[in-house]
Amino acid sequence: MSDFWIHLLVYLVILFGFVIVSVLIFIWLERRLIGRFQLRPGPNRAGPFGLLQPIADAIKVLIKEDIIPSEADKGVFWLAPLVAFVPVMLMFAAIPFADGVMLVDLNIGILYILAVSSVTVIGIFMAGWSSNNKYSLLGAMRTIAQEVSYEIPLVLSILGVVMLTGSLSMNEIVKAQDVPFILLQPLGFFVYLSAAMAEVNRTPFDLLEAESEIIAGFHTEYSGMKFGLFYLMEYAEVLAVSAIATTLFLGGWQGPLLHPVFWFIAKVLLVFMFIIWVRATLPRLRIDQVMAFGWKFLLPLSLANLVITAFEILIAPDINTAVLIGINIAVMFGLILLFSRFYKLGGGRVSIK
Repeated sequence: MSDFWIHLLVYLVILFGFVIVSVLIFIWLERRLIGRFQLRPGPNRAGPFGLLQPIADAIKVLIKEDIIPSEADKGVFWLAPLVAFVPVMLMFAAIPFADGVMLVDLNIGILYILAVSSVTVIGIFMAGWSSNNKYSLLGAMRTIAQEVSYEIPLVLSILGVVMLTGSLSMNEIVKAQDVPFILLQPLGFFVYLSAAMAEVNRTPFDLLEAESEIIAGFHTEYSGMKFGLFYLMEYAEVLAVSAIATTLFLGGWQGPLLHPVFWFIAKVLLVFMFIIWVRATLPRLRIDQVMAFGWKFLLPLSLANLVITAFEILIAPDINTAVLIGINIAVMFGLILLFSRFYKLGGGRVSIK
């Protein structure tokens, strides 16, 4: 076996281990923080501070009986968790943890990530359709509607970063951030994070498995390790979204004094904790509100961000960076307030005849 294949195998094992360990830590951290938000301790029985609770839950899932409904399309039902999970793992191949520390430095890295991430929805639809369950199918159809609605503003928000750097390489995007792009693209960051949270089914956009409406959504009929793969996929997606946000907007691994990998992990953790804070703060939206938020609010904001970015590229050499940052932040809040005047979530009485 050549050195290339040995190095590839070692890196894949390390990457897979990093994702699994990170997901376990994220699960524990989310449950602890949500507990604090709700004035309760959270998991505190299994191990010190409840640190072993995710491992105990993983063991429980592994020894659960694997049940396949008698009316299900068994082949598709079995394949769906793999189709949903594998693309999420492939996303990490092009994410740089430090300068050059990545599986492959693709010159179209962000395009590759967007393409691979869109395959996950196929696995979710396969799960909903093959289960032969109306709640599962309804959850899968919601997935498709939500993905289509939020993929467009997500891509447009990333285009602003690509315009500033002139590159699709994730490594080059980080190197171009003498100033973190969250300061030069605050509106793009807002649109990206909002759309990404909808893409990965996080509150307030978690309609794919709204317990009060459709039980567990697309994975209602799943149990055992198949359910575990879907659960792992959801948190791995959140990890990927946080890592991409760190790479595109927070300067990636760049930071003073400490090791670059430390800075990368710290920034990813910061984004993840913000997502937890949003979950603990906001209620779940209705399906019509989610669709309206994507098409009537985020899409116009993402288009406005592209226009502003193009204008700044033309005049940036003549404007001080600090002034440009101040203008961007002011414009972001101004546009959000402006569009919020024309956009309503709906609500009020719903009459049933």
